[in-house]
Amino acid sequence: MDITESMYRSTGDIPNHVFATQPWRWISISKDIYVNEGIRARELRVIDQNGDQLGIKSRYEALEIAARANLDLVLVAPQAKPPVARIMDYGKFKFEQQKKEREIRKNQKVINMKEVRLSPTIDEHDFQTKLRNAIKFLEKGDKVKCTLRFKGRAITHKEIGQRVLDRFAEACADIAVVEQKPKMEGRSMFLVLAPKNEK
Repeated sequence: MDITESMYRSTGDIPNHVFATQPWRWISISKDIYVNEGIRARELRVIDQNGDQLGIKSRYEALEIAARANLDLVLVAPQAKPPVARIMDYGKFKFEQQKKEREIRKNQKVINMKEVRLSPTIDEHDFQTKLRNAIKFLEKGDKVKCTLRFKGRAITHKEIGQRVLDRFAEACADIAVVEQKPKMEGRSMFLVLAPKNEK
């Protein structure tokens, strides 16, 4: 063991020359990923950039191998015994991961809940207007909450409100399914319609 490695083993510090040839490798990383000088394990099972097992190496040796390849040493399995580290271009790896995450988010469809308010005594014109609005929402992929509020003594005739909601759901039957059947909530009754292609 040479003097440099002996000092390293006794102090736990990383020799300056390990990264002297690649100062750009001092990269910003997230707190749960350990890279290069952030790795504290004394021994590591090392995998090279081609996926080949290099066996168990000291941290010093593993850092030397990564430095010679102008790559990073990344701790990929900290709980293993000994921990597993992989030699890779961490900056490129992180960029690719972020790119994949952006693609996943872009492809995820955001479903909003829109509300349409009705009344037990709604006239035909208003009913058709509310129906057209609901159909527009459903065609865009949004769910629709149809809320019907009872005023005064109308609460004693809940069956009238339910008939309005049932009729509304039936009018949307070609493009929607009833996700939540008519249900009372305080002085209101509501149902939820979902686009058929979301069911």
